Amino acid sequence: MSSTIVVTRTGDRIVVRLDRPEVRNAINQQMVDELHGVCAELEAEPRILIIIGTDGVFASGADIVELRDRGAADALKGINTMLFIRIADLPMPVIAAIDGYALGGGAELAYAADFRIGTPRLKIGNPETALGIVAPAGALWRLRELVGEPLAKEILIAGRVLGADEALAAHLVTRLSEPDGLLAAAHELADQIAAKDPLATRYTKALMTVPRGRHPVDDLDAQAVLFESSEKSRRMTEFLERRKK
Repeated sequence: MSSTIVVTRTGDRIVVRLDRPEVRNAINQQMVDELHGVCAELEAEPRILIIIGTDGVFASGADIVELRDRGAADALKGINTMLFIRIADLPMPVIAAIDGYALGGGAELAYAADFRIGTPRLKIGNPETALGIVAPAGALWRLRELVGEPLAKEILIAGRVLGADEALAAHLVTRLSEPDGLLAAAHELADQIAAKDPLATRYTKALMTVPRGRHPVDDLDAQAVLFESSEKSRRMTEFLERRKK
């Protein structure tokens, strides 16, 4: 059975290319299973994750052929939902590099990332209600947090699809790149992240998702660990030495 993704590994990051171009990278059960495998690897050995599409499409959505035949029991399993939660919860940051269409489940995969970079031909949105379903794999809660409730309702209820400039203005994507430079732009952002202390990065990502009532206690607990780290001492010493020059 051929793979639905192409995985490239380097020391501090993994690049996953969604690779079902014949169906515009529709997310099927095999792709879900293979992405769970990547998550398991990144949970065991935390690294930055870059997710990118193929042939001008990020992901056109969940595979409708499979989706049409699923019933109530399948819905309650949260097949895509559980995967996207796992991706969002990865220890190190996730970057979605989005060229072309990111619709339905493809958009929800992008919403699960920590950073989204687009291209001028980006089209992102959630047409689920037109297919007689809702968008339960993250859009119903993540999108409101990302762009605010009024715009989220336009996308989720009225079916508005955002172009690149609209997505950038709404801060749904943080920057735009030409298609042939998209992966390089994602690597540039990954380089910026990788230059920081990985443990501090992991704590920062995790702390940004804890409930309000756990701040500042959890923050101070994390800071106590970092204050005892050799990496903190090394980085601060180097900073002070550079300032002397």
